[in-house]
Amino acid sequence: MPAGFAPARAVLLASHGTPGARAAEALAFELCAEGGRVHHLVVVPEFWKGMLGDDWLNNAVVHVRFGRYVENQLEREIAEHGQQVEAEAKRRGLGYACETRLGDPAECLAEVAAAGTHELVVIGSPRPKGAPGYRSRLAVEKLVARLRLPLIVAPHPGR
Repeated sequence: MPAGFAPARAVLLASHGTPGARAAEALAFELCAEGGRVHHLVVVPEFWKGMLGDDWLNNAVVHVRFGRYVENQLEREIAEHGQQVEAEAKRRGLGYACETRLGDPAECLAEVAAAGTHELVVIGSPRPKGAPGYRSRLAVEKLVARLRLPLIVAPHPGR
């Protein structure tokens, strides 16, 4: 347990499986009280709605099939990631729930935080410059303005 933090009975964890998000998972488990629960939120940013390969798919049937493929692949990856986080929660004797939303990450996280009985929110920090992968941005200022809970940002493991 980090110094200065009391264990929380209910932690809202935003994670999508990147190294920074994995650091948030580890911190959320560390901050969760014995017998507590972790609510895992996976937000699929809206830009995925447009990932249909319009520039090279030239007929409607192929376009629809490719769209289904992308959706199914995302669903599989989210389910696999959720199973890994759930297994760790169970190993630690914690309750676990997973929720997936499509939309703006800050808005979705703020909505879930407002609707639940969480005591704190844990997120990962931005990916360092030069690190591989897509840099989806969480508008932290927008999130902080809407949150009524403590927000803890886990340091990126690459720093």
